Amino acid sequence: MTSDDRSALQFRRMTETPIPQLVLSLAAPTILSMLITSIYNLADTFFVGQISTSASGAVGVVSSLMAIIQALGFMLGHGAGTIISRSLGSRDTTAATRFASTSFFTALVFGVVLAVAGLGTLPHFMMLLGSTETILPHACAYARPILIAAPLMISSLVMNNILRYEGKASFAMIGLVTGGVLNIALDPLFMFVFGLGTAGAGISTALSQSISFCILLSMFLRGKTVSQFRLSAVTREARDFGRILLGGAPSFGRQGLNSIGGMLLNLAARSYGDAAVAGMSIVSRIFMFIISVAIGVGQGLQPVASFNYGARKYRRVRQAAIFTIEAAFCMLVVLVGLCWVNGDALIRLFRDDPAVTAVALPAFHYQCLAMLLQPIIVVANMTFQSVGASGRATFLACCRQGVFFIPLILILPRTHGLFGVEICQPIADVLTFLVSLPFLIAFLQQLGRMDDAEQSKTAS
Repeated sequence: MTSDDRSALQFRRMTETPIPQLVLSLAAPTILSMLITSIYNLADTFFVGQISTSASGAVGVVSSLMAIIQALGFMLGHGAGTIISRSLGSRDTTAATRFASTSFFTALVFGVVLAVAGLGTLPHFMMLLGSTETILPHACAYARPILIAAPLMISSLVMNNILRYEGKASFAMIGLVTGGVLNIALDPLFMFVFGLGTAGAGISTALSQSISFCILLSMFLRGKTVSQFRLSAVTREARDFGRILLGGAPSFGRQGLNSIGGMLLNLAARSYGDAAVAGMSIVSRIFMFIISVAIGVGQGLQPVASFNYGARKYRRVRQAAIFTIEAAFCMLVVLVGLCWVNGDALIRLFRDDPAVTAVALPAFHYQCLAMLLQPIIVVANMTFQSVGASGRATFLACCRQGVFFIPLILILPRTHGLFGVEICQPIADVLTFLVSLPFLIAFLQQLGRMDDAEQSKTAS
Protein backbone atom coordinates (compact mmCIF):
# COMPACT_ATOMS: atom_id res chain seq x y z
CA MET A 1 0.00 0.00 0.00
CA THR A 2 1.38 3.40 -1.01
CA SER A 3 1.57 6.42 1.27
CA ASP A 4 -1.32 8.03 -0.64
CA ASP A 5 -3.45 4.91 -0.18
CA ARG A 6 -2.76 4.86 3.57
CA SER A 7 -3.62 8.55 3.77
CA ALA A 8 -6.94 8.12 1.91
CA LEU A 9 -7.91 5.11 4.02
CA GLN A 10 -7.14 6.96 7.23
CA PHE A 11 -9.13 10.01 6.06
CA ARG A 12 -12.26 7.91 5.50
CA ARG A 13 -11.87 6.19 8.86
CA MET A 14 -11.45 9.43 10.83
CA THR A 15 -14.25 11.34 9.12
CA GLU A 16 -16.88 8.63 8.57
CA THR A 17 -16.69 6.14 11.49
CA PRO A 18 -19.46 6.73 14.10
CA ILE A 19 -18.12 8.93 16.90
CA PRO A 20 -18.58 6.58 19.90
CA GLN A 21 -16.95 3.71 18.03
CA LEU A 22 -14.09 5.90 16.76
CA VAL A 23 -13.32 7.58 20.10
CA LEU A 24 -13.43 4.32 22.04
CA SER A 25 -11.32 2.48 19.44
CA LEU A 26 -8.65 5.17 19.78
CA ALA A 27 -9.09 5.59 23.53
CA ALA A 28 -8.88 1.87 24.43
CA PRO A 29 -5.19 1.37 23.51
CA THR A 30 -4.37 4.81 24.91
CA ILE A 31 -6.09 4.03 28.23
CA LEU A 32 -4.22 0.73 28.39
CA SER A 33 -0.96 2.54 27.65
CA MET A 34 -1.66 5.16 30.32
CA LEU A 35 -2.63 2.52 32.87
CA ILE A 36 0.49 0.47 32.20
CA THR A 37 2.62 3.62 32.47
CA SER A 38 0.93 4.49 35.76
CA ILE A 39 1.29 0.92 37.00
CA TYR A 40 5.03 0.88 36.38
CA ASN A 41 5.25 4.23 38.22
CA LEU A 42 3.33 2.62 41.06
CA ALA A 43 5.65 -0.39 40.82
CA ASP A 44 8.61 1.93 41.39
CA THR A 45 6.79 3.41 44.39
CA PHE A 46 5.98 -0.06 45.73
CA PHE A 47 9.41 -1.63 45.35
CA VAL A 48 11.36 1.45 46.50
CA GLY A 49 9.02 1.69 49.47
CA GLN A 50 10.28 -1.70 50.63
CA ILE A 51 13.71 -0.16 51.29
CA SER A 52 12.84 2.69 53.69
CA THR A 53 10.64 5.74 54.17
CA SER A 54 13.48 7.97 52.92
CA ALA A 55 13.79 5.88 49.77
CA SER A 56 10.03 6.13 49.27
CA GLY A 57 10.35 9.90 49.46
CA ALA A 58 12.91 9.78 46.63
CA VAL A 59 10.15 8.63 44.26
CA GLY A 60 8.27 11.85 44.90
CA VAL A 61 11.40 13.93 44.31
CA VAL A 62 12.30 12.20 41.04
CA SER A 63 8.68 12.43 39.86
CA SER A 64 9.37 16.16 39.38
CA LEU A 65 12.26 15.22 37.06
CA MET A 66 9.93 12.87 35.18
CA ALA A 67 7.50 15.76 34.85
CA ILE A 68 10.22 17.83 33.17
CA ILE A 69 10.93 15.00 30.71
CA GLN A 70 7.21 14.66 30.04
CA ALA A 71 6.83 18.42 29.63
CA LEU A 72 9.43 18.50 26.85
CA GLY A 73 8.14 15.32 25.18
CA PHE A 74 4.49 16.31 25.28
CA MET A 75 5.23 19.85 24.15
CA LEU A 76 6.97 18.64 21.00
CA GLY A 77 4.67 15.61 20.51
CA HIS A 78 1.36 17.41 21.00
CA GLY A 79 2.61 20.54 19.23
CA ALA A 80 3.60 18.61 16.12
CA GLY A 81 0.80 16.04 16.46
CA THR A 82 -2.05 18.54 16.26
CA ILE A 83 -0.50 20.07 13.13
CA ILE A 84 0.13 16.63 11.62
CA SER A 85 -3.45 15.52 12.24
CA ARG A 86 -4.95 18.71 10.76
CA SER A 87 -2.53 18.42 7.82
CA LEU A 88 -3.68 14.86 7.15
CA GLY A 89 -7.28 16.03 7.52
CA SER A 90 -6.60 18.48 4.66
CA ARG A 91 -4.53 15.79 2.83
CA ASP A 92 -1.13 17.51 3.11
CA THR A 93 1.27 14.61 3.75
CA THR A 94 4.39 16.68 3.00
CA ALA A 95 3.65 19.01 5.89
CA ALA A 96 2.99 16.00 8.13
CA THR A 97 6.46 14.59 7.45
CA ARG A 98 8.10 18.01 7.92
CA PHE A 99 6.60 18.52 11.37
CA ALA A 100 7.14 14.90 12.44
CA SER A 101 10.83 15.07 11.53
CA THR A 102 11.33 18.45 13.17
CA SER A 103 9.78 17.43 16.47
CA PHE A 104 11.63 14.10 16.65
CA PHE A 105 15.14 15.44 16.09
CA THR A 106 14.48 18.47 18.29
CA ALA A 107 13.46 16.06 21.08
CA LEU A 108 16.81 14.28 20.85
CA VAL A 109 18.66 17.60 21.17
CA PHE A 110 16.54 18.75 24.14
CA GLY A 111 17.12 15.39 25.84
CA VAL A 112 20.91 15.67 25.51
CA VAL A 113 20.87 19.18 26.98
CA LEU A 114 18.74 18.04 29.94
CA ALA A 115 20.96 15.01 30.56
CA VAL A 116 24.20 17.02 30.56
CA ALA A 117 22.77 19.80 32.75
CA GLY A 118 21.12 17.40 35.19
CA LEU A 119 24.09 15.06 35.62
CA GLY A 120 26.47 17.98 36.05
CA THR A 121 24.50 19.42 38.96
CA LEU A 122 22.79 16.29 40.30
CA PRO A 123 22.87 16.79 44.13
CA HIS A 124 21.88 20.46 43.83
CA PHE A 125 19.22 19.54 41.27
CA MET A 126 17.64 16.98 43.61
CA MET A 127 17.63 19.42 46.54
CA LEU A 128 15.96 21.98 44.29
CA LEU A 129 13.25 19.40 43.51
CA GLY A 130 12.48 19.09 47.23
CA SER A 131 14.80 16.39 48.55
CA THR A 132 15.83 16.27 52.21
CA GLU A 133 19.38 15.40 53.26
CA THR A 134 18.32 11.86 54.19
CA ILE A 135 16.41 11.36 50.93
CA LEU A 136 19.23 12.83 48.77
CA PRO A 137 21.38 9.68 48.27
CA HIS A 138 18.34 7.69 47.16
CA ALA A 139 17.12 10.49 44.88
CA CYS A 140 20.52 10.84 43.17
CA ALA A 141 20.85 7.07 42.66
CA TYR A 142 17.33 6.89 41.22
CA ALA A 143 17.65 9.94 38.96
CA ARG A 144 21.09 9.29 37.43
CA PRO A 145 20.09 6.48 34.97
CA ILE A 146 16.88 8.31 34.10
CA LEU A 147 18.83 11.41 33.11
CA ILE A 148 21.17 9.31 30.94
CA ALA A 149 18.13 7.92 29.09
CA ALA A 150 16.38 11.32 28.87
CA PRO A 151 16.99 11.85 25.09
CA LEU A 152 15.30 8.53 24.27
CA MET A 153 12.49 9.08 26.78
CA ILE A 154 11.60 12.51 25.38
CA SER A 155 11.74 11.19 21.80
CA SER A 156 9.53 8.24 22.75
CA LEU A 157 6.86 10.63 23.98
CA VAL A 158 7.05 12.51 20.67
CA MET A 159 6.61 9.32 18.65
CA ASN A 160 3.79 8.13 20.87
CA ASN A 161 1.85 11.34 20.31
CA ILE A 162 2.46 11.43 16.55
CA LEU A 163 1.12 7.87 16.28
CA ARG A 164 -1.96 8.82 18.30
CA TYR A 165 -2.66 11.90 16.23
CA GLU A 166 -2.41 9.83 13.06
CA GLY A 167 -5.11 7.62 14.56
CA LYS A 168 -2.72 4.71 15.18
CA ALA A 169 -2.99 4.49 18.95
CA SER A 170 -2.61 0.69 18.84
CA PHE A 171 0.94 1.06 17.47
CA ALA A 172 1.77 3.53 20.24
CA MET A 173 0.32 1.10 22.77
CA ILE A 174 2.69 -1.68 21.71
CA GLY A 175 5.76 0.40 22.52
CA LEU A 176 4.48 1.85 25.78
CA VAL A 177 2.99 -1.37 27.14
CA THR A 178 6.17 -3.33 26.36
CA GLY A 179 8.25 -0.73 28.18
CA GLY A 180 5.88 -0.67 31.13
CA VAL A 181 5.73 -4.45 31.55
CA LEU A 182 9.52 -4.67 31.31
CA ASN A 183 9.93 -2.02 34.00
CA ILE A 184 7.65 -3.92 36.37
CA ALA A 185 9.62 -7.13 35.76
CA LEU A 186 13.06 -5.52 35.99
CA ASP A 187 12.47 -3.49 39.18
CA PRO A 188 12.80 -6.42 41.64
CA LEU A 189 15.57 -7.98 39.52
CA PHE A 190 17.86 -4.94 39.62
CA MET A 191 16.86 -3.75 43.11
CA PHE A 192 16.91 -6.96 45.10
CA VAL A 193 18.45 -9.80 43.07
CA PHE A 194 21.38 -7.66 41.86
CA GLY A 195 21.35 -5.67 45.13
CA LEU A 196 21.35 -2.24 43.48
CA GLY A 197 18.63 -0.77 45.71
CA THR A 198 17.16 2.56 44.63
CA ALA A 199 19.62 2.79 41.72
CA GLY A 200 18.12 -0.44 40.39
CA ALA A 201 14.71 1.24 40.05
CA GLY A 202 16.29 4.00 37.97
CA ILE A 203 18.20 1.53 35.78
CA SER A 204 15.02 -0.49 35.25
CA THR A 205 13.11 2.62 34.17
CA ALA A 206 15.89 3.79 31.84
CA LEU A 207 16.37 0.39 30.20
CA SER A 208 12.67 -0.31 29.70
CA GLN A 209 12.09 3.15 28.22
CA SER A 210 15.03 2.69 25.85
CA ILE A 211 13.48 -0.55 24.56
CA SER A 212 10.15 1.25 24.18
CA PHE A 213 11.97 3.90 22.09
CA CYS A 214 13.33 1.23 19.74
CA ILE A 215 9.89 -0.34 19.25
CA LEU A 216 8.21 3.00 18.52
CA LEU A 217 10.97 4.06 16.13
CA SER A 218 10.57 0.80 14.21
CA MET A 219 6.95 1.77 13.43
CA PHE A 220 8.19 4.79 11.50
CA LEU A 221 11.13 3.03 9.86
CA ARG A 222 8.89 0.15 8.68
CA GLY A 223 6.45 2.47 6.94
CA LYS A 224 3.53 1.95 9.36
CA THR A 225 2.82 5.69 9.41
CA VAL A 226 1.90 8.35 6.88
CA SER A 227 4.41 10.86 8.27
CA GLN A 228 8.08 9.88 8.23
CA PHE A 229 11.34 10.87 9.95
CA ARG A 230 13.86 12.37 7.55
CA LEU A 231 16.74 14.61 8.64
CA SER A 232 16.43 16.40 5.30
CA ALA A 233 12.79 17.21 6.08
CA VAL A 234 13.60 19.12 9.29
CA THR A 235 12.34 22.63 8.78
CA ARG A 236 14.67 25.61 8.62
CA GLU A 237 11.80 28.03 9.12
CA ALA A 238 11.55 29.65 12.54
CA ARG A 239 7.82 29.97 11.94
CA ASP A 240 7.44 26.17 11.84
CA PHE A 241 9.32 25.76 15.13
CA GLY A 242 7.10 28.46 16.53
CA ARG A 243 3.97 26.60 15.46
CA ILE A 244 5.18 23.42 17.19
CA LEU A 245 6.08 25.25 20.39
CA LEU A 246 2.85 27.25 20.36
CA GLY A 247 0.75 24.13 19.72
CA GLY A 248 2.61 22.28 22.46
CA ALA A 249 2.53 25.17 24.93
CA PRO A 250 -0.53 23.78 26.79
CA SER A 251 1.23 20.46 27.33
CA PHE A 252 4.48 22.16 28.35
CA GLY A 253 2.59 24.42 30.71
CA ARG A 254 0.67 21.54 32.22
CA GLN A 255 3.64 19.18 32.62
CA GLY A 256 6.15 21.90 33.48
CA LEU A 257 3.90 23.22 36.19
CA ASN A 258 3.43 19.63 37.38
CA SER A 259 7.18 19.62 37.98
CA ILE A 260 7.17 22.99 39.76
CA GLY A 261 4.05 22.02 41.71
CA GLY A 262 5.62 18.70 42.72
CA MET A 263 8.77 20.50 43.82
CA LEU A 264 6.80 22.99 45.94
CA LEU A 265 4.70 20.16 47.38
CA ASN A 266 7.87 18.31 48.41
CA LEU A 267 9.32 21.49 49.93
CA ALA A 268 6.10 22.13 51.89
CA ALA A 269 5.84 18.49 53.03
CA ARG A 270 9.48 18.12 54.09
CA SER A 271 8.87 20.55 56.97
CA TYR A 272 6.91 17.66 58.50
CA GLY A 273 9.59 15.01 57.89
CA ASP A 274 10.31 12.18 55.46
CA ALA A 275 6.98 10.49 56.29
CA ALA A 276 5.06 13.51 54.99
CA VAL A 277 7.10 13.60 51.75
CA ALA A 278 6.58 9.86 51.29
CA GLY A 279 2.84 10.07 52.10
CA MET A 280 2.12 12.84 49.62
CA SER A 281 4.27 11.05 47.03
CA ILE A 282 2.20 7.88 47.40
CA VAL A 283 -1.08 9.82 47.05
CA SER A 284 0.24 11.59 43.95
CA ARG A 285 1.25 8.30 42.32
CA ILE A 286 -2.11 6.65 43.06
CA PHE A 287 -3.99 9.55 41.53
CA MET A 288 -1.71 9.59 38.52
CA PHE A 289 -3.07 6.10 37.95
CA ILE A 290 -6.71 7.16 38.40
CA ILE A 291 -6.48 10.28 36.26
CA SER A 292 -4.76 8.28 33.53
CA VAL A 293 -8.21 6.90 32.66
CA ALA A 294 -9.61 10.38 32.01
CA ILE A 295 -6.46 11.41 30.14
CA GLY A 296 -6.55 8.20 28.10
CA VAL A 297 -10.14 8.82 26.99
CA GLY A 298 -9.23 12.45 26.31
CA GLN A 299 -6.32 11.38 24.14
CA GLY A 300 -8.74 9.22 22.18
CA LEU A 301 -10.64 12.45 21.51
CA GLN A 302 -7.62 14.44 20.30
CA PRO A 303 -6.99 12.85 16.87
CA VAL A 304 -10.75 12.78 16.21
CA ALA A 305 -11.06 16.47 17.05
CA SER A 306 -7.94 17.52 15.11
CA PHE A 307 -8.68 15.44 12.03
CA ASN A 308 -12.33 16.45 11.74
CA TYR A 309 -11.61 20.10 12.50
CA GLY A 310 -9.09 20.07 9.66
CA ALA A 311 -11.73 18.43 7.43
CA ARG A 312 -14.31 21.09 8.50
CA LYS A 313 -16.61 18.50 10.07
CA TYR A 314 -17.34 20.60 13.12
CA ARG A 315 -20.40 18.71 14.36
CA ARG A 316 -18.29 15.57 14.72
CA VAL A 317 -15.81 17.52 16.86
CA ARG A 318 -18.69 18.61 19.13
CA GLN A 319 -20.14 15.12 19.33
CA ALA A 320 -16.75 13.65 20.15
CA ALA A 321 -16.14 16.12 23.01
CA ILE A 322 -19.54 15.45 24.62
CA PHE A 323 -19.20 11.68 24.29
CA THR A 324 -15.71 11.79 25.81
CA ILE A 325 -16.97 13.66 28.88
CA GLU A 326 -19.72 11.11 29.42
CA ALA A 327 -17.44 8.10 28.95
CA ALA A 328 -14.66 9.47 31.19
CA PHE A 329 -17.09 10.39 33.97
CA CYS A 330 -18.66 6.92 34.05
CA MET A 331 -15.24 5.26 34.22
CA LEU A 332 -14.02 7.57 36.99
CA VAL A 333 -17.11 7.04 39.15
CA VAL A 334 -16.40 3.31 39.24
CA LEU A 335 -12.65 3.67 39.77
CA VAL A 336 -12.87 6.40 42.43
CA GLY A 337 -15.54 4.43 44.30
CA LEU A 338 -13.32 1.36 44.46
CA CYS A 339 -10.32 3.42 45.60
CA TRP A 340 -12.33 5.26 48.27
CA VAL A 341 -13.43 1.99 49.86
CA ASN A 342 -9.90 0.57 49.82
CA GLY A 343 -7.92 3.76 50.49
CA ASP A 344 -6.18 2.64 53.70
CA ALA A 345 -5.13 -0.70 52.21
CA LEU A 346 -3.86 1.00 49.03
CA ILE A 347 -1.63 3.37 50.96
CA ARG A 348 -0.25 0.67 53.27
CA LEU A 349 0.50 -1.44 50.21
CA PHE A 350 3.19 1.06 49.21
CA ARG A 351 4.55 1.88 52.68
CA ASP A 352 3.19 0.21 55.79
CA ASP A 353 4.18 3.01 58.15
CA PRO A 354 1.55 4.58 60.48
CA ALA A 355 3.21 8.00 60.14
CA VAL A 356 2.97 7.81 56.34
CA THR A 357 -0.66 6.63 56.43
CA ALA A 358 -1.63 9.43 58.85
CA VAL A 359 -0.53 11.99 56.26
CA ALA A 360 -1.64 10.18 53.11
CA LEU A 361 -5.16 8.97 53.97
CA PRO A 362 -6.87 12.37 54.51
CA ALA A 363 -5.22 13.76 51.36
CA PHE A 364 -6.36 10.64 49.50
CA HIS A 365 -10.02 11.15 50.46
CA TYR A 366 -10.02 14.86 49.60
CA GLN A 367 -8.54 14.09 46.18
CA CYS A 368 -11.09 11.33 45.49
CA LEU A 369 -13.91 13.88 45.66
CA ALA A 370 -12.18 16.34 43.34
CA MET A 371 -11.25 13.64 40.83
CA LEU A 372 -14.83 13.45 39.51
CA LEU A 373 -14.39 16.94 38.05
CA GLN A 374 -11.53 15.83 35.79
CA PRO A 375 -13.59 14.89 32.66
CA ILE A 376 -14.58 18.53 32.09
CA ILE A 377 -11.06 19.79 32.86
CA VAL A 378 -9.36 17.25 30.57
CA VAL A 379 -11.79 17.55 27.65
CA ALA A 380 -11.76 21.36 27.70
CA ASN A 381 -7.96 21.48 27.58
CA MET A 382 -7.51 18.74 25.00
CA THR A 383 -10.26 20.00 22.69
CA PHE A 384 -8.76 23.49 22.47
CA GLN A 385 -5.28 22.09 21.95
CA SER A 386 -6.51 19.73 19.22
CA VAL A 387 -8.16 22.47 17.14
CA GLY A 388 -5.20 24.85 17.43
CA ALA A 389 -6.75 27.24 20.00
CA SER A 390 -3.39 27.42 21.79
CA GLY A 391 -4.11 30.50 23.90
CA ARG A 392 -7.18 29.08 25.59
CA ALA A 393 -5.60 25.62 25.85
CA THR A 394 -2.45 27.02 27.46
CA PHE A 395 -4.39 29.09 29.98
CA LEU A 396 -6.57 26.14 31.02
CA ALA A 397 -3.56 23.81 31.15
CA CYS A 398 -1.78 26.21 33.49
CA CYS A 399 -4.72 26.59 35.85
CA ARG A 400 -4.58 23.30 37.75
CA GLN A 401 -0.89 23.14 38.69
CA GLY A 402 0.00 26.78 38.18
CA VAL A 403 -2.56 29.55 38.45
CA PHE A 404 -4.31 27.91 41.40
CA PHE A 405 -2.05 25.24 42.89
CA ILE A 406 1.16 27.25 43.26
CA PRO A 407 -0.40 30.14 45.24
CA LEU A 408 -2.30 27.61 47.37
CA ILE A 409 0.79 25.52 48.20
CA LEU A 410 2.67 28.71 49.13
CA ILE A 411 -0.12 30.03 51.39
CA LEU A 412 -2.17 27.19 52.92
CA PRO A 413 0.68 25.26 54.64
CA ARG A 414 1.63 28.52 56.39
CA THR A 415 -1.94 29.08 57.63
CA HIS A 416 -3.21 25.52 58.10
CA GLY A 417 -0.06 23.43 58.58
CA LEU A 418 -0.07 19.87 57.27
CA PHE A 419 -3.82 20.07 56.57
CA GLY A 420 -3.02 22.92 54.19
CA VAL A 421 -0.59 20.67 52.30
CA GLU A 422 -3.25 17.94 51.99
CA ILE A 423 -6.05 20.14 50.58
CA CYS A 424 -4.12 22.24 48.05
CA GLN A 425 -4.63 19.94 45.06
CA PRO A 426 -8.38 19.28 45.60
CA ILE A 427 -9.08 23.01 45.93
CA ALA A 428 -7.03 23.71 42.77
CA ASP A 429 -9.05 21.05 40.92
CA VAL A 430 -12.38 22.62 41.95
CA LEU A 431 -11.26 26.09 40.86
CA THR A 432 -9.94 24.74 37.53
CA PHE A 433 -13.30 23.04 36.89
CA LEU A 434 -15.18 26.29 37.52
CA VAL A 435 -12.96 28.10 35.00
CA SER A 436 -12.94 25.32 32.35
CA LEU A 437 -16.70 24.72 32.21
CA PRO A 438 -17.81 28.07 30.68
CA PHE A 439 -14.92 27.98 28.16
CA LEU A 440 -15.99 24.53 26.99
CA ILE A 441 -19.71 25.31 26.81
CA ALA A 442 -19.06 28.44 24.72
CA PHE A 443 -16.83 26.55 22.29
CA LEU A 444 -19.28 23.67 21.86
CA GLN A 445 -21.95 26.24 20.95
CA GLN A 446 -19.52 27.87 18.51
CA LEU A 447 -18.87 24.50 16.83
CA GLY A 448 -22.60 24.07 16.28
CA ARG A 449 -22.79 27.47 14.56
CA MET A 450 -19.69 26.73 12.44
CA ASP A 451 -21.22 23.44 11.29
CA ASP A 452 -24.49 25.16 10.35
CA ALA A 453 -22.51 27.70 8.31
CA GLU A 454 -20.54 24.92 6.59
CA GLN A 455 -23.74 23.02 5.76
CA SER A 456 -25.29 26.18 4.30
CA LYS A 457 -22.19 26.78 2.19
CA THR A 458 -22.30 23.20 0.88
CA ALA A 459 -26.03 23.42 0.09
CA SER A 460 -25.60 26.62 -1.89
